[in-house]
Amino acid sequence: MFRKTFFPIYFLTIFLLFSSSASLFARSGKPLFKIKARSAVLVNAVSGQVIYEQNPDLTIPPASLTKLMTLNLVFDAVDESYLSLDDEIRVSKKAWKTKGSRMFLEVGKTAALETMIKGIAVVSANDACVAVSEHISGVESVFVERMNEKATRIGMNNTVFKNSHGLPAEGQMTTARDMAVLAVYYLKNHPDVLKYHSIKKMTYNNISQSNRNGLLWQDVGVDGLKTGWFTKAGFHIIATAQKNGDRFIAVVLGSTGERARENSALKLLNYGFRNFKTVEVIAAGRGIAEMSVWKGKKGKALLGIRQNAFITVPRDATGEVQIQKHFPDKFYAPIRENQAVGTVSILLNGQKLSEYPLVSLASIEKAGFFKSMTHHVVLLIIQPPYWGGLVFLGVVVIVLICFKSAMRLKGKDDLSRFR
Repeated sequence: MFRKTFFPIYFLTIFLLFSSSASLFARSGKPLFKIKARSAVLVNAVSGQVIYEQNPDLTIPPASLTKLMTLNLVFDAVDESYLSLDDEIRVSKKAWKTKGSRMFLEVGKTAALETMIKGIAVVSANDACVAVSEHISGVESVFVERMNEKATRIGMNNTVFKNSHGLPAEGQMTTARDMAVLAVYYLKNHPDVLKYHSIKKMTYNNISQSNRNGLLWQDVGVDGLKTGWFTKAGFHIIATAQKNGDRFIAVVLGSTGERARENSALKLLNYGFRNFKTVEVIAAGRGIAEMSVWKGKKGKALLGIRQNAFITVPRDATGEVQIQKHFPDKFYAPIRENQAVGTVSILLNGQKLSEYPLVSLASIEKAGFFKSMTHHVVLLIIQPPYWGGLVFLGVVVIVLICFKSAMRLKGKDDLSRFR
């Protein structure tokens, strides 16, 4: 059954359309402006909406942006208590020999996982990437399989990883859209990582190195996230900043130099903060619908969503938001708390922005025998194929026929007595 409810919110523009996978364009269908890069995306980290895109699906080698997926799996392991930040990670010869940017780990020795995390986030340490991947999966190639599985699971549809650090490898590719997906997922699931990505300098083994994200030194509010480069790929950056509770992420791939990639990312971030705002449409845990429940101790289930629902809109806009709720006409107990029973969609002027699972906000236990049987009989009567109703109607007809026959017999008996 389809249920639809409309909630007007008068701050949305009537001539701009958004979606979770389409950006804001001029009426010509072209980006409103261009930046000096082969590919770019600006996404709001709170709502997940893409605000700007330039060749977003162009495949490009990810270079050191690969490390965001490596770190994502590392923090997954920490959250699952498979690893601890204090764990000592042994450095293999392979890790020690890895070329490119390094934190200069020493072969055969150990370093704390948290130290290696800082090395990866701050100085883009390839040696640390290999060390942690071997510690988690035994060999780097198995870890890379997990990287690709995770990429598929979170919707990175045009990305293939070949190693844990991003050094040139045949077939290793990504897109700006996929990197935006990864960055949003990474920060949403591991928000504390920015304390590592915002570190400007790191010293290890008496060697000091600076973070290659030059935006950290500018007073513009940037607190991450990662840079990358090699000749074939060009200069990459994923930059993020937060202001007044809102956060944007700029992905710039294939720029012409360090300064060019930073200027492009800053241009996108400024565009986002100065022209858009993010607002809450549905609060997590708030009841937004009721669903009929049969054979349960309660007859109604209050429905809502698990997480706050946000949309990103132009600052000076007006318009209407629509909320559509899809759930069954009836549901049978028992129902678990947070059990998904349908979906809720958020639309702007008929254009779907996002969709969330609609869940039961409380559990409902199955009713006792008598109430369950009563509901069973009622359902047989009121729902197709209406067998209960047909049986009931047949019984009524038989009773009426029997009653009429009895009345006839009684009439005949009375008549015989009168005679």
